[in-house]
Amino acid sequence: MDKKKAGTNKLSIFALGGVYEIGKNMYVVQYEDDILVIDCGSKFPDESLLGIDLIIPDISYLLEKKDKVRALIVTHGHEDHIGGIPYFLKQLNIPVYGTSLTLGLIKGKMKEHRLSNVSLYEIKSDSSIELGSLKLTFFRTNHSIPDCVGVVIDTPEGTVVHTGDFKFDLSPSNKQFPDIHKMARIGEKGVLALLSESTNAERPGFTPSEKLVGERIKEAFQKAENKIFLSTFASNVSRLQQVVDAAIATNRKLLLLGRSMINVVTIALDLGYLNIPDGMLIEAKEANELSREQVAVLCTGSQGEPMAALSRLASSTYPHIEIMPDDTVILASSPIPGNERNVANMLNHLYMLGAHVIHGAGAATGMHVSGHGSQEELKLMLTLMKPKYFVPIHGEYRMLYQHKQLAESVGIEKEQIFILNNGDVLDIAEGHIQQNRKIMAGNTLVDGLGIGDVGNIILRDRKHLAEDGILVIVITLSRTESVILSGPDIISRGFIFVRESETLLNEVGKLVVKTIGDLQEKGNDGKWSILKHKIKESTSKYVYAKTKRRPMILPIIIEV
Repeated sequence: MDKKKAGTNKLSIFALGGVYEIGKNMYVVQYEDDILVIDCGSKFPDESLLGIDLIIPDISYLLEKKDKVRALIVTHGHEDHIGGIPYFLKQLNIPVYGTSLTLGLIKGKMKEHRLSNVSLYEIKSDSSIELGSLKLTFFRTNHSIPDCVGVVIDTPEGTVVHTGDFKFDLSPSNKQFPDIHKMARIGEKGVLALLSESTNAERPGFTPSEKLVGERIKEAFQKAENKIFLSTFASNVSRLQQVVDAAIATNRKLLLLGRSMINVVTIALDLGYLNIPDGMLIEAKEANELSREQVAVLCTGSQGEPMAALSRLASSTYPHIEIMPDDTVILASSPIPGNERNVANMLNHLYMLGAHVIHGAGAATGMHVSGHGSQEELKLMLTLMKPKYFVPIHGEYRMLYQHKQLAESVGIEKEQIFILNNGDVLDIAEGHIQQNRKIMAGNTLVDGLGIGDVGNIILRDRKHLAEDGILVIVITLSRTESVILSGPDIISRGFIFVRESETLLNEVGKLVVKTIGDLQEKGNDGKWSILKHKIKESTSKYVYAKTKRRPMILPIIIEV
């Protein structure tokens, strides 16, 4: 790596999300006063983020430079690429460019968040856009959702290519073939830096074609004797069409369950990405009036989400429809890392109901293939693009590292490969490159209507409450004489069962009275902050000594 200091007119490349992690993808290319943002995704919280609904990128840097941000380019319509857009546009209303289906899904989010006056522009694989000093063109890729594109950014310093999510499916079920010849031409012209996704960098070989899943789904439909329940990612429109085709071939009506499934099917139908014959879609009431072998149910919940349709069906809590013994349940998906336990619990319940369950992505079932390219496809992309510099993106560190090794195997020098963390900036100027700068990047937590208002202190308190419970101590004091008029009343939530611990709570009450009396003798009776602190301190020590637990102690002092 050349350590020469980059000039003023430098090209900067960095991620605000999507590296060292799976989800909330957001990548930025900046040249002088022109900033281009690629994707704005979200990811779901893990168990440590109690009560948090969603995680989106921290866009503090973009807000500081908002006059320079020209546009948001969206490579495709998956949640880890579009889930943060409504929250992003509430803070930074810039033009959004995407393909037809991608914009259709974004419009649905805009409507849900009651956002209007948003500038949405449709692009195709042959579109060309100029944004200040940046010229953008695109190329078509395969993925598990239609209308995916890679982005080519021509800058005065050189060409930057962002692949988006991709695989090389040469017989795609939706006939959207990858632009391999165009990729080769881009590489022949010269690529300064390639940003390529790394999700399947650990998997050898090639990723199988989506068409194989359609054949297995059709076989399962033909063998099933009763009702069929199939769950998959709602955004996998190509697979949804294959489910529709299997239902048509076996003379079944189709029932949709789950809000996201209904939304995606509605949008895809309106835009012509799904072909469903008139009269084929039915409601739950109609499904119950038909014989079991005439019904197929397409639903959400393949990841075992507790409130999703399939999980509720597995626990027999979904209204008006139920899984009966000998019904067939198909999970046309594989568990996302972290969801394995939820999926396993759901499968247990499905088996308890007596269902015939088909699940798994391996050769045994063939009910799922990845939408991401495996090692040979990643190497093919590198070979086609022939970049001078390579930045693996979209993956946890081990995936990025494996992708780095793949790049070395096809001839890219180790010194020209950069594994960046979120916020690490790669600067290129006058042919010289350096990576010694970092900007603010991190997580913004969404909780209900609040965006970014839940931080470490609140999460710490939630964790404390979840693990140890709370003890509320309510005391009423006289404002003039500082004597106790009532209380202390002690309320326990998540700490101990009150009826079985009356002696302990009585002793806590006596300790509170003694603490107040001691402070009054020292002349500190009017300083409520000191009083609260002393009550918490003495009570906490006593409770721990008696129970080895540390509940949150919350004294409430009322003056009358």
